[in-house]
Amino acid sequence: MDPDVARLVHQQRLTEAARLASERGDPATASALHERACDWRAAGIEALRAGQAGRALELAALAGDDVTAEQALAAVARSPGAGSVAARLEERGRHGWAARLLEACRREADAARAWERAGDARRAAALLERAGQPVEAARVLEAALRREPRAWGVAVALGGLLGRFGRWQSAARVLQRVPPEAGERREALAALVPALEQLGLDHAAAEAARELASSGGAAQVDPAVQNAGACVAPASGAGGAVVRAQPRLFGRYELVREVASSATARVLECVDLVRGGRVAVKLLAAVEARGAGRDALARFEREARVMKAMAHPNVVPLLEWIPDAPAIVLAWMAGGTLEQRLAEGPLAPARAAEVTAAVLSALGEAHRLGVLHRDVKPTNVLFDEGGVARLADFGVAHLGETSTTATAGVFGTLGYMSPEQRQGRPATPRSDVFAAGVMLREMLTGERPCPGDPSLRPPSAAHRELDTRHDAVVASMIADDPDARPADAFEARALLASVPWPAAVCRPPEVARRDGHRAPEGHDERLETRADGVQVDSWTGRPIETVAATDRVLSRARAFALADHPALQAVWRVDRAAPAIWLEHLAGRPRATPLSDADRARLRAALVALHATGVAHGRVDWRHIASREDGVVLRFEPEHDPTATADLDWIALARLEA
Repeated sequence: MDPDVARLVHQQRLTEAARLASERGDPATASALHERACDWRAAGIEALRAGQAGRALELAALAGDDVTAEQALAAVARSPGAGSVAARLEERGRHGWAARLLEACRREADAARAWERAGDARRAAALLERAGQPVEAARVLEAALRREPRAWGVAVALGGLLGRFGRWQSAARVLQRVPPEAGERREALAALVPALEQLGLDHAAAEAARELASSGGAAQVDPAVQNAGACVAPASGAGGAVVRAQPRLFGRYELVREVASSATARVLECVDLVRGGRVAVKLLAAVEARGAGRDALARFEREARVMKAMAHPNVVPLLEWIPDAPAIVLAWMAGGTLEQRLAEGPLAPARAAEVTAAVLSALGEAHRLGVLHRDVKPTNVLFDEGGVARLADFGVAHLGETSTTATAGVFGTLGYMSPEQRQGRPATPRSDVFAAGVMLREMLTGERPCPGDPSLRPPSAAHRELDTRHDAVVASMIADDPDARPADAFEARALLASVPWPAAVCRPPEVARRDGHRAPEGHDERLETRADGVQVDSWTGRPIETVAATDRVLSRARAFALADHPALQAVWRVDRAAPAIWLEHLAGRPRATPLSDADRARLRAALVALHATGVAHGRVDWRHIASREDGVVLRFEPEHDPTATADLDWIALARLEA
């Protein structure tokens, strides 16, 4: 440092020392001295002169010096360290400048998150839609409207977005909230007119069009979505052939296939173009007989009311009820039904007990609300992506006083129906417990239920690790006398938990599977240890890693499994006997060097998938990054950090990218 400058610094005359350093051609020292003197504006200007563009941007953003910040941003956007500069701006609370920098770097999704934190929901949503994330864009706008219901510009943006994806009814509802005196009224009307036309509300559309014309505007229809409400849209394909788009239900559900059908309903697999992802749309089928049609409609409406009231983790979630159709939109259960699982043979007793406990939890909540299911069976037990059992089909459920309800007819499936139901007597919570017990016995033995068949064996005869304690639990749940069964689902679940259930699958030769094949005897799960100390799953030959399975670790493992992304360490299974969680074995790690573009994109996609489950990683660092043939992988972190957030994950990733 120049001696004169040093003397002034020693005397704490920092501003004078900074001016002298600048005059003598040392802008870097001048910037540091201005910063010590808390003159952020001057410090930023000198940092820019010194070629320290990233530091200049941070200082100018702190000072509110937009001119210097703009000059610095252009230089930083071209540098390899732009990601770390954006992360530091975020840490200092300068989200707007971080967003502008990320946008200049063409990192649109990251820029959108920064704009959201900066309070500019419209800009964030526009970037997300451009990046192919319309569901996230809608979430941002809806959250902004909840915070500020009179943010009419945000309402117009949300209405336009919903309209572009065929959700005309919701679009119209949002746009109609914009009052006549609002400055955004003309923009709202321009989007409202085509929405009302798509809904067939011609009179309302004409009224809105007249108001728009009187204000000097004209309705604008996005050509990309002009036919979004049509079921089939013709288009020219290769060689002049006509290619038809997939049928679309209610303007937003694109049909994939029909999953199941009955005399009264059809279940369709669809893609929700607004939320993203698959859903199940259940449609009421036409019923010829007038009385039968009324009954079917009543059961359909009853199912919607029950499922709407039951927000329970072991009940299939109701996403939307469309009374005009009528239709029920349910979350898609990718894991199939218990009926399909049983077709492969008996389950491990621990898994059978886990599924039964989940069903009993759902029934307990239903009974608490005064609802009897009355049709518990394997086809009505579904599994989500993480293997969690969920109860479905409340179409024959009864709403009312559960202890005194007499059926208006015999409902249910004979093999799982309690003796009192088969005799036409009133159903009670014990009737649902009976059905759950029959399913438990079937999962343990692989044998179909047959009412009154004395040849059906107890579970201990089908599995060498089960004994009379397990037989007694099942016998109590399926006792012919209702008074001999547990009083309710919660008592049955407690009885189930009172004995340990082995984790091994055992299929003796004399017990056939449903498909007629027999499984080998003595085929139990076990671990082997290789010479290099790595554990191996002897069933599959896969090397694994294990971590202790506490309740908190299980919750995090479930999030990893639900995210189901190739850049997240795979969760293979839960060994409840240990208890432990089996993870994919990851041998190596990459060097702590800047990530490639492909690595960055892969890790960002993994975090998006993980955050969508409601869980933050909390340890995005080199120690948690491993390499695999197909690319980098983010390791599972069993420790729960209560301070971890999605935002901190993104900042940590930006530091790795720098």
